[in-house]
Amino acid sequence: MIKTAILNVTTIEPRLKHPTIFAHFDALEGGESFIIVNDHDPRPLYYQLLGERGNIFTWEYLESGPEWWRVNIAKPAAESKPETVGGIAAADMRKAAVFKKLGIDFCCGGKVTLKEAAATAGLTEEALRHELAKSETQENVPVHLNFNGWDIAFLADYIKNIHHGYIREFGPIIEQLANKVASRHGNESPELVGFAKDTHHLMADLYQHIEKEEALLFPATKDLSSLENEEIKRIIDELQHEHEDAGAELVHFRKLTKDYELPAHACNSYTYLYEQMKAFEQDLFQHIHLENNILFPKVIEACREQLHAE
Repeated sequence: MIKTAILNVTTIEPRLKHPTIFAHFDALEGGESFIIVNDHDPRPLYYQLLGERGNIFTWEYLESGPEWWRVNIAKPAAESKPETVGGIAAADMRKAAVFKKLGIDFCCGGKVTLKEAAATAGLTEEALRHELAKSETQENVPVHLNFNGWDIAFLADYIKNIHHGYIREFGPIIEQLANKVASRHGNESPELVGFAKDTHHLMADLYQHIEKEEALLFPATKDLSSLENEEIKRIIDELQHEHEDAGAELVHFRKLTKDYELPAHACNSYTYLYEQMKAFEQDLFQHIHLENNILFPKVIEACREQLHAE
């Protein structure tokens, strides 16, 4: 039987507390744990771990004051289900940054394995794992929002207000710009005519998509009993297929415009259209990542727990 290590935080020099605790955590193998002892509630550490490592640990109070606090911090053993880039990105923000740097799609293409993802980036699986492992040594990674630690209803509200709001605000602007630029430069750049047509198609699909999410799925995050478990899964499957279609459209736009390369005759409107499309693409990828890799799995797991509790 493995003896659980005990770390008395009160004996550590203040400037070394954070690095020491994180070093202990990073050294854990799956299924291992250690106990921290402190003279006050170490709850802020919980949020630091969530923010800098993601939802890859468990936190259990063994003693809660008034004199001493003892907390068991564990790194659960890896599950037997296939490891996907989406799951890895959702669990550890540092690894999501690695995928982004290497051009690996972890939102629309989040269901692929590391081996498949490595092939798309021209790497071996071993080389990709090495890059991911290197990211674990980075301590000062800026993580402003810990989406993985949020309540599902709060996360759904965030997506609606931020990302759905973005589509509703900038979708019509991009459509108008696409029409304007196509009418002015369609003769010199004939691809713009198809670009404008396809932009209208993408936006129409997205407007319908976000309305469906807000009408069918998002209300269920506040009251999971409002829908049957199988109905939730059906809705999520349908939404994920629509995400894949949107991702394919963005890839199509990249090919059509040669990665938004501006020709010499590009006017200000032409330039602004491409800038807006690149920003729209970035926001939509983040939007899809939050849903496919964090919100949807949380909803499915919550439904499963509710079913077992009945």
